[in-house]
Amino acid sequence: MSATAGRDAGGGRVLWRAAGAEWAKLWSVRSTWWCLAAAFVLMVLAAVTLGGASATEALRAAGPSAAPVVASEAAVSATSFAQFALVALAMLTITAEYASGSIRVTLQAVPVRGVMLAAKALVLAPVMAATGVLAGAAATGAVYALLSIDVFGGLVVLPVGEVVRDLAGIGVYFALIAVLTLGAGAALRSAAGTLTVVFMLLMGLPLLLLMTGSGPAVALSLRMPLFAGLAFMGSTDNMTGGPIPYSAGEGLAWLVAWTAVVLAAGHAVLRRRDA
Repeated sequence: MSATAGRDAGGGRVLWRAAGAEWAKLWSVRSTWWCLAAAFVLMVLAAVTLGGASATEALRAAGPSAAPVVASEAAVSATSFAQFALVALAMLTITAEYASGSIRVTLQAVPVRGVMLAAKALVLAPVMAATGVLAGAAATGAVYALLSIDVFGGLVVLPVGEVVRDLAGIGVYFALIAVLTLGAGAALRSAAGTLTVVFMLLMGLPLLLLMTGSGPAVALSLRMPLFAGLAFMGSTDNMTGGPIPYSAGEGLAWLVAWTAVVLAAGHAVLRRRDA
């Protein structure tokens, strides 16, 4: 084995050991369980509320001939609410270490900043993806059960292909938003600062720009993570009744780009500043 190959293999072992340590840390604190439980509850409640509202509006407008609601579409719309429980969890994986001072121990064990950040991302992404799929499935089932009752005239469908696509999209979206939050936390180090910036990036700024009605501001808004994620998950509604003017693939590209930029900013700050 060459020296370069040996270094690469050694670096891989360090990364996986670091990921194992991050996995143990993630599940050793109660805040993880509270955040995941909150995400499930918010997902189900928001989906049921949105699905019920959609069915009621359709019945009022078209009566029994109204087009049925796809149950998983309500789960997609509910991500805008449930995502902040997972943002809180992703934020705490790094800001809590700065608050307690344990980040020094982490960086002594894994002195290469990029490896430490990658290990956290490797743990967060699959956990958030799995949470998104499971919470989305629970929300979809709840919406289907609600809209199947007589008062809604059974105005709901559950097409398997569309449901699978929607649930997979929710999982990918939650994973990328968690990694984006991790990057913001690495850059800002403060829980309050990270939560404020991520909230503005995901919800506050896009909606403010959209409400200006200015062409360039609206174009920027529709390419920020919130609407990029909705486009990727198959939604065409920009929350004001207008369309999101690009495909699911372009939505994913914008979402990945935002995540990469914020994560790179977090890595740059980690390399330049002491713990």
